[in-house]
Amino acid sequence: MGLDLNGIRFLLFAQNAGADFENTAMIGRQRLDLSHAELKKLLRSYGYSVGARVSKSIFAETEGYAEAFLKHIGAKNIHSFDVSSYEGATHLHDMNEEILPELKGRYSLVLDGGSLEHVFNFPTAIRNCMEMLQVGGHYLGITPANNFMGHGFYQFSPELYFNIFTPKNGFEMINLIAFEDKPGTTWYAVKNPKDVNSRVSLVNSQPVYLLVLAKKISAAKIFKSTPQQSDYVAMWSNGREIGEQTGATTQQAMSKMSMAIWIKNYLPFAAIHLIKSILSGHGFSSRFFTPMETNPARKLSKKRII
Repeated sequence: MGLDLNGIRFLLFAQNAGADFENTAMIGRQRLDLSHAELKKLLRSYGYSVGARVSKSIFAETEGYAEAFLKHIGAKNIHSFDVSSYEGATHLHDMNEEILPELKGRYSLVLDGGSLEHVFNFPTAIRNCMEMLQVGGHYLGITPANNFMGHGFYQFSPELYFNIFTPKNGFEMINLIAFEDKPGTTWYAVKNPKDVNSRVSLVNSQPVYLLVLAKKISAAKIFKSTPQQSDYVAMWSNGREIGEQTGATTQQAMSKMSMAIWIKNYLPFAAIHLIKSILSGHGFSSRFFTPMETNPARKLSKKRII
C-alpha cells in the first residue's frame, strides 16, 4: 500500500477542498511511493514553501511511511489500521468485522489508499470507514477501477460510490475522479449515472483508478436501505408508474423494452457488439467524463510554510 504521485496530489487536492487532516485514520499503513523531487514539486505547486532538505526529511522521519508527510499538512493524531502487525499499524483490526464502538466518530479524515479492494466483506469495511468519521469529516478513497484483474478481490465502478455516499447515508459526494495510471495523466470528473440516465462506462487499455472525496454531513444510519443500481431503480419506478396509470401488470409495463429484447434475441452477436461499441465508444467520453483543471497555483493566494 502506498501513496504515489497521484495519491499525494489527491491528498493535497482534498486539503484545498476543505478536508481536515487533524485526526487521520489510514486503512493500511501507507508508504510514500514517489521521489523526493516529485514530492517537493507537488508541495510547491500546492503553495507550500519547501526545500530539498525538508522533502528528504519527510521520507526519513518515519522510514518512508506517510505519517511525517501527513503531519506536515496538518495531521496531529494519525492512526493506521491493518489485520496484521507486519507494517507496524497502530490498530490491529480485520475490516471484515465491525469497528469497535470507541472508534466511531473519532476521526476528521479516513484515508483508504488502496486497501478495501482486498477486504472480502466490502460493505462492512466501507461502513466502518464511514462510521469512524466525525460529522464534517472527509473520506478519501484511492481505489482500482478498470484493468486491475488479479490485484485484489474487487475493482470498482463509479456507480457504487455514488450510491454509497448519499445524504440518506449521511454523506455528500464532493468529487469522484478517474485517471489512467500513466505519466502525465489527466484527471476526469466522473458524472453520476443517475444524472446522465445511463451507466457510466469506460473501455480503455490502461489501469484506471478512482479518487473518492466525500464529506459526512449527518449521523444518519448507514445502509438503513440497501443501495440499488440507479438504472434499475428508474426501470422499476417507470414500470410501477405505467402499471398504475393503465392498470397493467409490471410484466406488461416492461413490454416497453421489447425492442431491446428483440435485438438480443434476433441480431447476430457481431452486430450487437458493433452497436455496443458505437454507443459506448472508447476512452473517456465527454458524455461521462469531464477533464479537470488541477493546477492549484492559479487558485492559491498565499504560501504555506513547512
